[in-house]
Amino acid sequence: MNRDLIKANLNLHALLQNFEELTYFDTQTASLTKDWNETIYFSIMGGIQAYIEFKEMKCTFGISKPKRSSISLFFLSPGHCNAMFDGKSIPIPLKGITRIGFLMTDFPNLTKRLEYYLKPTDELLKNEEYLALNTRFSINTAMHAIKILALMDPVSKHSASRMKDGVIMLKVLPDGPAAQLIISHGEFKVLKGEIEKPTAVILFKDLKIANDMINGKIDAFSAAASGDVLIKGQLPLIDALNLILDRVPLYIS
Repeated sequence: MNRDLIKANLNLHALLQNFEELTYFDTQTASLTKDWNETIYFSIMGGIQAYIEFKEMKCTFGISKPKRSSISLFFLSPGHCNAMFDGKSIPIPLKGITRIGFLMTDFPNLTKRLEYYLKPTDELLKNEEYLALNTRFSINTAMHAIKILALMDPVSKHSASRMKDGVIMLKVLPDGPAAQLIISHGEFKVLKGEIEKPTAVILFKDLKIANDMINGKIDAFSAAASGDVLIKGQLPLIDALNLILDRVPLYIS
């Protein structure tokens, strides 16, 4: 198992996707990025890649090479990429040298805003608006992380091998947020939002219950016994998902 490789995939594919909704739901981020027209392409030697595009007050995330990029950042190894996310290294700019001011000032302000929401404190979680956004990001990050671990982490791969085709949905009652994990012929895909007839579903009583479970503060089946979480559908899918979810903190803290 290449731990650095797994973590690099999580950093680029599970964490960066949160910029889409950060730009949409956080007014401070929306104000910061409203005039941006930038596409930042991240690539790691060996083939891992992702991009985030800011255009017309919207952020779009992808895991391929974009049609065009204004900034291209290259990493010599997965470890090099992980060190950047830990604030201990810088990437190699292959394109966008003239945008160095943006990279040194504007973009770091954005990443700090995302970090603010992804690393909560008990005090911050008392604020309902903060709790709502942190929970949304936590659910989306967890589902994308589950997809990656199911394909790369040996323990998670074993659990995933027992997952039949179907759709697992996580949703906070009454109106979301929600996300889906789609399993089809050994492939995994994540979609934001809800589906009418999932194969299995975990429904959270409220934002706090969802936040506590996603962050490992409560167990899904204990919460189900108390009525705080409603589990329906094919239970083996839920069981396998929870086993993989327990592995996420080993890579993302």
